[in-house]
Amino acid sequence: MKVLLIDDHALFRMGLVELLERRGIEVAAAVGDCAHGIELVSEASPDVVLLDMRMPEMTGIQVLRTLREGGASMPIVMLTTSRDESDVVQSLQGGANGYLLKDMEPDDLITALDSIVKGNTVVAPELTMVLARAVQGEPPAIDDQQKNLADLTPREREILCLLAEGQSNKVIARNLGITDGTVKLHVKAILRKLEVHSRVEAAVIAVEQSLCAKNVV
Repeated sequence: MKVLLIDDHALFRMGLVELLERRGIEVAAAVGDCAHGIELVSEASPDVVLLDMRMPEMTGIQVLRTLREGGASMPIVMLTTSRDESDVVQSLQGGANGYLLKDMEPDDLITALDSIVKGNTVVAPELTMVLARAVQGEPPAIDDQQKNLADLTPREREILCLLAEGQSNKVIARNLGITDGTVKLHVKAILRKLEVHSRVEAAVIAVEQSLCAKNVV
């Protein structure tokens, strides 16, 4: 995997480059200048581009749109501290393949990047509820959703509600006293029964059907 990073914080760039290279990931470039970074994307042809959200010259969303309008087809990921709903939605609408947070665990970051490079869209688990609420306006297939929810076991419904709260597999495992592997198996079963492909889609259904209303503040 070859990564290109555009972020105006020098210390963060240096730390992330060291982390990635220690994991055997090639860093094509790590720059703080947005215009230079945009030029390097076409020159270096990275497998994935990482963008900060708040930068002095351009926002990450502006860089994202510039790259997409210029024909960049590789995965582009926002790596930021912003948990703002509009940032998440605008990024995904603008063509981002992921929205990750800078305080995530290194192993989780690498796993997310691997998944994104393979063609998946990944949103930080903490933002699942934010995204679910943002897309609630889409008309649901209520009958099908209710039927699929009825197929879930009590444990699966419990885990789905925790997913909707934005909890990661590790946190769910710790809270329920089960292993990460068991949580993964339950999540796979939930996605299969709900006929969706991501945790976010499952969370949207849970929110739309008020499955976890008692847990939402």
